[in-house]
Parts: sequence; structure tokens; C-alpha cells
Amino acid sequence: MNKMQQKQRIFTTISFIYIVCFAFRLIEYFIWRTDQTWVGEAIIHKLIGIVVLVIAVKQLQFTFADIGFSRENSLKNLTKGLAFGLAVFLIAYTVEILMVVSRGDFDSLQLYVSAYAVDQNIGYRTEMVFFLICIIGNIVNVIMEDCIFRGLFIKILEKKYTFLISAFISALFFGVWHMIGPIRNYYDGTMSMGGMIANVIMLVVTSALVGYKFALLTKITGNLFMALGDHFVNNTIVNILHVVSDTGADEFMAVRIGIAQTVSCLAVFIYYFKTCYKKK
Repeated sequence: MNKMQQKQRIFTTISFIYIVCFAFRLIEYFIWRTDQTWVGEAIIHKLIGIVVLVIAVKQLQFTFADIGFSRENSLKNLTKGLAFGLAVFLIAYTVEILMVVSRGDFDSLQLYVSAYAVDQNIGYRTEMVFFLICIIGNIVNVIMEDCIFRGLFIKILEKKYTFLISAFISALFFGVWHMIGPIRNYYDGTMSMGGMIANVIMLVVTSALVGYKFALLTKITGNLFMALGDHFVNNTIVNILHVVSDTGADEFMAVRIGIAQTVSCLAVFIYYFKTCYKKK
């Protein structure tokens, strides 16, 4: 098999897995709409994605350790990921609260479960069962996404490309993965064409950067677990911890997320390129 055929085979394999998972994502967002029900999570296509992952790992003759889902230092790295995610969001929440306080209408920090939307959080649930659903849903989410995008895809791509190029390609796939929300909003008539385009660009770019960060964390630590912990905090905390003012809740949520991800990405990028990459 020549180099061109090998590249084509690699991209055919990745594209097939991606299209299968993306097709079920489309079905859930546009037909089943599980995230708009009392469940509040689009979890079915993630469970299907885990099944696809297991089949792909077996068919490609990998092990789960090969794709980074290994036991070695798993608890240590998971703890690091959770702590890292909490630390950057502590900075972000502090800045957000100071912004609201400076406006003179800060009320409180509140714990309740909401569903994440592109431009705001929606819903208000305080029953314990909804906290459990949120946590379980996000555990399923990060396992599926990190194992496929940071684990399986990069493992396949590294057969032909360097790690950094493999991580970049995987991050692009991850960015496109997140464009469904604004497209559905436009389809439902709740967002303009211009708003949809702006939000698609924003989500694809930011999700790709965050996906690249998760890939670097995986490379730095040797497995997926620090990325899993950080990813879990990123996805969960905005749905359960809310900054409430006299005029509403989470009015500066975009600022909060932007600060957290900027600090997080810069820290990981600087660490990787100053330490791990130079050593090589």
C-alpha cells in the first residue's frame, strides 16, 4: 500500500465512524429532541457512539489502553483534570461576579440544574434526580467524545501523521461536531440566518481549540483521564452553578466560559510547547 492509499484508508475509516455518530446526533437533535424533554440531555446518540467506539476498537484490533483509556495513573490524572477545570472556572466565576457587583445588582450564587443553550441556560430544577441525570449525562458525554476524538481518531491518524497534525485534524472534526445547536435554532425559527452563521463559526472555532487542548492534555499525561476530568467540569459546572442578579441569571455566561477556556487553553498550550515538545 503506497502513501496515498494509506492516507485515503485512514480518512475513510475516520470519516465513516464520524458520519455514523453524526447521523445519530442529527436524529436526536432534530427528531427525538431529548435535550428539550425533562431529561435535559442529548444522551442517546452518545450511548450509541460508545457502542460504535467499542465495535471500532475491536475491528481495528486496538485495545482501550491503546486509545488512552488505561488504568495507569487514571485516578491521579482524573483528579488533576477535575482540579484544573475547577481552578479556571473559579477565576471565571470571580470575574463574572465582580462584573455583576460593579453593576450594583448581584443577588447570589445558586445551585440548580439547567439545560445549556447556545445563548443562555434554560430551565430550573432543584430536585436531586436532575443533578444525577446531569452528572450521568455528562459522564457519558465526555467518555464518548474523548475516547473517539482524542483517543481513537488520533491513534488512527498517528499511523501516518505526527501527533500535532493528528490532534489538529481531530480537533477540526470536534469543532464541526458542535455546530448543530444553532442550526436547529435557525430551523426552529428562533435564530436568524446571521445569528446562526455567527454562532456556528464561534462554536466550531472555540470547540476545535478546546478539543486541541484536550488532545495535548492526553499527550502530556499519557492517557485520557485528565482530559476527561477537565472536560467534565467544563460541561457540568455551567449547568449547575449560576450567577443570579436582580435582572436574571447567567447574563454574562458567555464571558465566564470565554475566560475559563482562554485561561485553560493558554496554560496547556504554553506548558506543552515549552516542556513536552521542546524535549522531543
